[in-house]
Amino acid sequence: MASPRSIAVLSILLLFLISFQTALLADTKSKPAAPADEEEDLSFLEEDDAVSSHSDPYGDLPDFENYDDLEDDHADTDHGYDDSYESPAVDEKDVVVLKEGNFSDFIAKNKYVMVEFYAPWCGHCLALAPEYAAAATELKGEEVTLAKVDATEEAELAQKYDVQGFPTVYFFVDGVHKPYNGQRSKDAIVTWIKKKTGPALSNITTTEDAERILESESKVVLGFFDSLVGSHSEELGAAAKLEDDVNFYQTANPDVAKLFHLDPQAKRPALVLIKKETEKINHFGGQFTKSAIAEFVYENKLPLVNYFTREGAPEIFENPIKKQLILFATSNDSDKFLPSFQEAAKSFKGKLICVFVEMDNEDYGKAVSDYFGVTGDAPQVIAYTGNDDGRKFLLEDELTSINIKSFGEKFLEDNLKPFYKSDPIPEKNDGDVKVVVGNNFDEIVLDESKDVLLEIYAPWCGHCQSLEPIYNKLGKHLKGIDSLVIAKMDGTTNEHPRAKSDGFPTLLFFPAGNKSFEPLTVDTDRTVVAFYKFLKKHASIPFKIQKPASSQKSETEMPTSQETTTTATGDVKDEL
Repeated sequence: MASPRSIAVLSILLLFLISFQTALLADTKSKPAAPADEEEDLSFLEEDDAVSSHSDPYGDLPDFENYDDLEDDHADTDHGYDDSYESPAVDEKDVVVLKEGNFSDFIAKNKYVMVEFYAPWCGHCLALAPEYAAAATELKGEEVTLAKVDATEEAELAQKYDVQGFPTVYFFVDGVHKPYNGQRSKDAIVTWIKKKTGPALSNITTTEDAERILESESKVVLGFFDSLVGSHSEELGAAAKLEDDVNFYQTANPDVAKLFHLDPQAKRPALVLIKKETEKINHFGGQFTKSAIAEFVYENKLPLVNYFTREGAPEIFENPIKKQLILFATSNDSDKFLPSFQEAAKSFKGKLICVFVEMDNEDYGKAVSDYFGVTGDAPQVIAYTGNDDGRKFLLEDELTSINIKSFGEKFLEDNLKPFYKSDPIPEKNDGDVKVVVGNNFDEIVLDESKDVLLEIYAPWCGHCQSLEPIYNKLGKHLKGIDSLVIAKMDGTTNEHPRAKSDGFPTLLFFPAGNKSFEPLTVDTDRTVVAFYKFLKKHASIPFKIQKPASSQKSETEMPTSQETTTTATGDVKDEL
C-alpha cells in the first residue's frame, strides 16, 4: 500500500505535467504551423520574379522545330513563310464564300462541296489560293462546288469543324465531310475530286482527247485493250479506285496508244504511266491484276527526285513514305551531282522519297540546310527517318551513284550510325548557366553526380527570350550548389538522342543517379520561385539555397517591431 507521502509526491508531479502540457498547447495555438513550402524564406526570390515579370511581347507566337514546320501551319500562326511573301493576284470568281449564316443551307443543298478554312495572313493559304481558284474554274458546271471560309471571321464555325491549322480543306458528300490531304495544286485537286464524283476509269476514243489529256494532266495511267469491257477493264478500274492523285484511262484505239508511247502492235493488255518528269514513261510488265497495277502506280507515280519548293513541300511531307534521301547542293553544283543522285533514286521507288534541296535558294535553302546541320557550299547527301523519329545519317563517301545507292540500301536496312548536330564546345564555360552543345551533352547533362536542369531553346523564339532573364537569375542563385547544374542548349544547332523537345523552350530535368531513365519535363510556372520549388522537390541530392549577403545584412540592420518586442521582453522564439 502506498504511503501518504508517496501519494503527495505523485500528485505534485501530475499537476506539473498537466500545467506544462497546457502551456505548450497554448503556445502552439498562438503560432499556427507554416506550410511545408513556406518553411524557407523565399522573399528574395519573389523580388526577382517581380522585377522579371512583364507581358510577353511575342504574344502567342508558337514554337516549332520540325523539318515539315517549313510547310505546315498551326491555327495561331504562319511560321512557315516570311513576311516578305506576297500573294499573286487571284481571280476567285468561281469560289463560293461561306459564312455562319449560309454554311449549313449551302452544304445541305449541294451534293459535293469542297471547303477551305483559311486565314488571310497565312502564307500557305495565299500560296494555295490561285491553285484552288483555278480548280474551281475548271470544275465549274460540274456537280461540285469549291468554297472557302475565313476562319478568323467565322471562329465558331471553324471550331465546330475542329480546324487545327491553316489551310484545312474538307470535302463534303451529302453533308458528311472528310479531310482532303492531297497536294495543293490545281491538277491534284481536280483529279482527286473527279475520282470522288465520277467513274474512276474513263475512256479515250480519239487522238484529240488523248492530246488534250497529255497536255493538261501531270500524270496519267492508260490501259490498252482489245475491248473496253471485260475482266482487264474491271481490274484497271478497281486499281483506279485506290489512287486519289492519278487519273486512269483506257483505250482500244492504236493511234491513242501510240501517243502514250505504247506500241500499237503490242500484246494486249498493255499499261503505261506517263509523268511530266525526268523519268517520263513507265511501262507495266507485271500480272494484270488490281493489286499489281496499284503497286506499280504507287511506286512510280512520284518523280524520281522531288525538288524542295514552297509549292512542292506538301508532296514530300504528306507522303505516306516517311524515310527520305536528301541531296544538298548549290545551283552551280546541281548539274554535276543531280544525275548521279537520280540514277541511284531508281533503286528506291516506293521505299524512299528522294529530295533535292538547292542550298543557295533564298526562299527555303538556308532554312532546310540549317535544320539538318548542313554548312558551307559542299554538296552532301543525308538520310532522314522523318520527324516522328528524327534520326539523320551522313554519307561521308564521294557522291557517286554507286555510293549513294549503297548508302540508301544501308539506310533501309537500319545499318547506319546517326549523326547529331553540335556547336563547338565552349572554351570557357564557368557562367551561372552552363552552355551545353551536342558534343559535351554526356559530360554535363548525363553526369550521374549532378542534378541537371536543361533548357532547350531557339534564338529566334520569343518565349525563350522572355524566359532568359528569369533563367539567368535562377542560375545565379543556385551557382554555389555543387550538386546542381542549371544549363541551356540551342536546339536549332545542337542535337542529342536524350534531348527531345516538343517545341521551344523545352525544360528537362535529369536527376542525379537516374540518367538512364527519361528526364522529367518541367511543367510549372516560369518563375524563379516555381523553378526552385520544382528542383527542391525532384532533386536526388538535397540542397538549400543561401540568401544573398545583402538580404541578410538588411534584415540584421532593420529588425521588425515584433523582433524588437521579442528581444526587449526576453521571450524565446523559434526563429526557423
